[in-house]
Amino acid sequence: QVQLVESGGGLVQPGSSLRLSCVVSGLSLDYYAIGWFRQAPGKEREAVSCISATDGSTYYTNAVEGRFTISRDNAKNTVYLEMNRLKPEDTAVYYCAAEQAVCVPESFYDYWGQGTQVTVSS
Repeated sequence: QVQLVESGGGLVQPGSSLRLSCVVSGLSLDYYAIGWFRQAPGKEREAVSCISATDGSTYYTNAVEGRFTISRDNAKNTVYLEMNRLKPEDTAVYYCAAEQAVCVPESFYDYWGQGTQVTVSS
């Protein structure tokens, strides 16, 4: 079956960096886009970033543009989210999700991981 497993979260101070990983099994990153989403307590889940399978196009929400970088290693079936200059408002559970071919709105993603906690606090 398809599985997505996130890792790399933790407790860090503002200004620090973290690198999240999403290891995918049961499907190929050659054919699936991978999105990163996050959900903070009391708030709805929001899209953070996405990388397309078709042309490798990447997308970022304005809140993380210039600080976060999404990348993939198709041979390892792994997608990464490098998070730099972290802010307290980045605190959330971060999820990765898969959808065929291209980045699409959140509701269209077929498969989801269980999430990894990122806490940014002084």
